[in-house]
Amino acid sequence: MAPPKVLLGQNRQKSTATLRKGITTRSQNTLLNNVLKQQSSISRDTRAKRKAEISPTKEKSNKRCAFTNITNAITTSLGGQNQPTKKVTQTKSVVESNTVLEKPTDNTVSKIAPAKLKPVPRVKSILKKEDNKTEIANKIVHNKRSIDLEKSEDNSLYVSALEDVSDSMKRTRRSNKIDEKTNEKETEKNETTLSPKEDKVKVSAAALLTAVPERELPEGVQWDFDIENWLDPYQVSHYAMDIFDYLKKRERLFPIDDYMERQICLSQWMRALLVDWMVEVQESFELNHETLYLAVKLVDLYLTKVTVGKETLQLLGAASLFIASKFDERIPPMVEDFLYICDGAYSQRELIKMEMNVLKVVNFDLGIPLSYRFLRRYARCAKVSMPTLTLARYILEHSLMDYTTIRFSDSKMAAAALLLALLMKDLGGWNSTLEYYSGYKLSDIRDICNLLNQGLHKKHKETLKTVHSKYSHKIFFEVAKLPLKETLDI
Repeated sequence: MAPPKVLLGQNRQKSTATLRKGITTRSQNTLLNNVLKQQSSISRDTRAKRKAEISPTKEKSNKRCAFTNITNAITTSLGGQNQPTKKVTQTKSVVESNTVLEKPTDNTVSKIAPAKLKPVPRVKSILKKEDNKTEIANKIVHNKRSIDLEKSEDNSLYVSALEDVSDSMKRTRRSNKIDEKTNEKETEKNETTLSPKEDKVKVSAAALLTAVPERELPEGVQWDFDIENWLDPYQVSHYAMDIFDYLKKRERLFPIDDYMERQICLSQWMRALLVDWMVEVQESFELNHETLYLAVKLVDLYLTKVTVGKETLQLLGAASLFIASKFDERIPPMVEDFLYICDGAYSQRELIKMEMNVLKVVNFDLGIPLSYRFLRRYARCAKVSMPTLTLARYILEHSLMDYTTIRFSDSKMAAAALLLALLMKDLGGWNSTLEYYSGYKLSDIRDICNLLNQGLHKKHKETLKTVHSKYSHKIFFEVAKLPLKETLDI
């Protein structure tokens, strides 16, 4: 029974994959042949267009310029590689079109299948031969950012700017495997000749990093603190002496003279009261001791050049603490915090303006040598215990309120405070080890030590008890409660 006309019209529009199962007629066979011919012609046309898009014309040649093709060999090789792949795609399309048919009749099999299923084994052999070429082309295209950045295999020394170095190294290693096999004997000879030199270089580099130098110490020096901690990177033993020698040289750049004669509205008592208030601020905000010492230095340096009234003295102290905290603290207090501790006596604009004035007077140089840093250095080199160091810190911080000590250098003040602490603890006097690391003899600091001892015997009013009460705590070993020396045997 023949199929109705409606189904025949649908079969004319649809492809061979949508044909129904059953008996086929001659008209259907002719339709199948026509459809296959149309598909093959369409595929051939499209492939011809692809060939025109990929391969360049033979008449024209690409120009050589920066960051583009080094040679034109890769484009010609790609053009030649694309041709055999077209045959593979043609045979694949033919096989797919034959496999689409479901349950063909004997007539269709006799006409279509035997003629076009014979080259199938040839297709497999062609694929095996051509797979290498297609894979190489895919690798080249994948490794390059664009066709313009492709390089030829012949000129392997040229590498484009945007090419990955790892990919180029892999290719050079593959190409060098043959050379390595042929030149094994020569490389072994070179390695035997170069290996002892390389070993010497490695040993010398390691020795430079771990070797401890030998120094000749003066007579009486018990130990070399820097050599003992040479391998500790946190001790900075390689250039610790140079650092503190440099800080000593910088002390003359920040001179402080007797400025109280020029300050009509101020007095020594008012300055001591300001320093006591600054110590209280440092304790309440839990600031570093370096912050306090730097702030006091900024106040003295500003007063040596600018005349200040009573109303702006506290503003100067707050601005100096604000600058020092931003220089030394990891998390400095806010502007509002300093305005709060001044009980709202100043506005934010006034505080920032005073900060600018202080920085201009100092010429924005905040690397001022501080006596607290020298004290820590001297105490560590002398291997002083923590209670003795805390006593020396108390003596040095107490001297900040004494106006008569501003004319001495910070390094001498630190040495005198440590000497007084040793005498108060009955741990001996100034020895050769301290003289070697500080650079000062006993005669250089004797007068300063006596002056510091006199300052401890002064009975201040209750308004200047902040430093004494601070170092009377157990955290500071209650060093402020230790008995004082009436006379010093120096």
